[in-house]
Order: sequence, then C-alpha cells, then structure tokens
Amino acid sequence: MKNESKQKLLLIDDDPNLILLVKDYLEFNGYQVLTANQGREALKIVEQENFDLVICDVMMPEMDGYTFVQEIRKNPLLEWLPIIFLSAKGHSKDRIKGLTQGADVYMVKPFEPDELVAQVQSTLNQSLRMMGSTHRKGENIARIQVPKSVELTPTEKKVVDLVARGKSNREICQELGVSQRTIESHVSNMLNKTGLHNRTELSRWAIQNEIV
Repeated sequence: MKNESKQKLLLIDDDPNLILLVKDYLEFNGYQVLTANQGREALKIVEQENFDLVICDVMMPEMDGYTFVQEIRKNPLLEWLPIIFLSAKGHSKDRIKGLTQGADVYMVKPFEPDELVAQVQSTLNQSLRMMGSTHRKGENIARIQVPKSVELTPTEKKVVDLVARGKSNREICQELGVSQRTIESHVSNMLNKTGLHNRTELSRWAIQNEIV
C-alpha cells in the first residue's frame, strides 16, 4: 500500500454533525482526516498513527480537550504536534486558558469553514518553519531515521525544499509550472523511498539532513 502524500489531520469532537461537516470540508480542501469523538479515544489513535495536526473540541465526555492537550505535551514524541482548539466559549479568559494549556490556536464556534482551513494551513506552515529554526539553532529534536541508501532526484529535492518551507501541493505546482497530480506523485514517491508517513516527517528529515 502506498504512503499518503496528503497532510493527515485528526478531528476530535463529540458532535457528529460537526464532525461530518468539518471532515467533508477539510477533505474537499485536500487533507486526509481521521476522527474521534472524545479525548481518551483520540489519545490511543494519536499514539498509533502519525498526524500533521490535531483539531480538538474543548468540552467532551470522558476526557476533555484540556486534559488531552496536556497528555500530548507531556509526550516527547508528540509534544511538537500542532493543536487547534474548537470551543463554544469565546470569552477572553477561555481563550487564554486554551492557549496556556498548550493549544496553538483557539477558534470559537460557530466558525466559517474557510477560516478553519486557513488556520490549519497557517498552523502547519508555522510548525514547519519552527522545525527548521530549531534545527538551525542546534536544539534537540527527535531525529527522523530513514535508510542511508535513499537518494532523491534533482526534481524531488526541489519539491521537498518547497514542502519544508510549508508550501502546499497547489502552491508548489504553480511555482514549478507542473500539474498538482505531478507534485502529489513526487511527494508520494519520496514517502515510499524513505518509509516516512506524511509531509511533516518528510520535511523534518530533509531539514535535519540538510537536503534543503
């Protein structure tokens, strides 16, 4: 089975209607989306699968969003994972609590689907930039391991350079003057070569090994 070149998101909410709406909208915009309806279930999923970003409701049964994000931030293998909080509580104190608990973005329900998509892409881009900055400063981040025999073609190096800068497949195809399907094929081929699971891992590997 081929690795998936789309950025992979986990959506956590106990409202099935919101799950359906948001999942469909994110998938329409090119993301791969898995879902969970509460934090305890989501923790198990995130420990078994690799994700680029998590979108999480705050008020949920069994384990709320605050506890979920605290558990993520305590795990050295997951602490880098970007998290967007969704909440019906829009007061300043609620926003402050969400951000101080460890969320990267706090969005208030109801929200425009286009705004969520924009926040997802912005947060993913910021995450990749931070990874690159952290590596250049020589700070300790988990090192991505791939076979030493892996070699990228000149075109693949151009593509992974743009991926590591936080560019979407659509932006890369416009910059290189090729179809989006061609870019998706290049990303998929690189994931297969390296054995990595998603664009975030690919970017981290490229940055750590100074391929970009």
